[in-house]
Amino acid sequence: MLNIDICTDLEEARGLWQRHYPQQCLFDLWPVRNCFQSQFNYTPNFIVASEKRQFCGMLALSWIDEQQCFGHFPGEVWHGKTWLEQNKIVASDPEVLGALLHHIPATANVRYLTHDPRLAIDTSVTVDEVGYLFYPQQYDYSFQAYMQCFPGKSRKKMRSELNRLTARGLSYRYDCFDDVTHLFRMNLENFKGESYFDDARFLRSFENLVAWLHANKMLRVTTVLIGGQLAAVDIGAVWNRTYTVLAGGTNPDFPGVAKLINFHHIEWACQQHIREVDFLCGEFNWKNRFHLTARPLYRVTALPVAAMGMQEAFESLKVTRAV
Repeated sequence: MLNIDICTDLEEARGLWQRHYPQQCLFDLWPVRNCFQSQFNYTPNFIVASEKRQFCGMLALSWIDEQQCFGHFPGEVWHGKTWLEQNKIVASDPEVLGALLHHIPATANVRYLTHDPRLAIDTSVTVDEVGYLFYPQQYDYSFQAYMQCFPGKSRKKMRSELNRLTARGLSYRYDCFDDVTHLFRMNLENFKGESYFDDARFLRSFENLVAWLHANKMLRVTTVLIGGQLAAVDIGAVWNRTYTVLAGGTNPDFPGVAKLINFHHIEWACQQHIREVDFLCGEFNWKNRFHLTARPLYRVTALPVAAMGMQEAFESLKVTRAV
């Protein structure tokens, strides 16, 4: 008999995550998730499947106070959406997966799930957003071979645009921790209320994340200087031969610098024989043009019912069920 239990204790949730959650990408690491949990501080609600006291699967949820719904742990939200990607439902077999899906609470909106062939696309499971990746091996780790995939006219136009920046005195510096502050400043100045960092919780989460990545020698800071002036800063992380580009800021006095720094990431990944570069979700009017590989992520919502409040939703979860 398959049992379904609910874990709301953060320390127990940490143990479950570290023992059972697949460690495949940067966002799968507990310390990364905890950088956001420590700031948003939502109650974990892990749906855990077991049989004869043996773990079979789990869906790691959090109760998101401001949305009055459940989302994937840790429930960090910006403009009503969670941000961390490549979430997963852990299940030993299709029966367990089905049981976990059956017990998703009525006020759930679980986003950015990785592809699972056992996850049928139906009324409750839909394509959410699309992530974009670059695979250096596709071009035999040659940046020049990659550039050849652009039509001649496009290459000429891009070269002209980038040469204008180079002619003003282009240089790079790497891993200058102090430049992260400039990234946050430029991002806020450019996007104002549309910036992730306009939310103080999100900003502190990122500050914690950057500090943890730096301490664990995973942080990569790329700074573009033009004519001695700071033109752009990007931060990313290298783990498991994947380079994840996390955030950036640009100086509007240097049009085209965002394109320049993105090409620089791709060229560096080729030189380093990186397995993949993850540019995350959101096309932002450039990722398709850069011939990146699209990867859909998925969303699970409960079948529509009358909205529940927090207490009612909690009570719907806190019972041990057998299926």
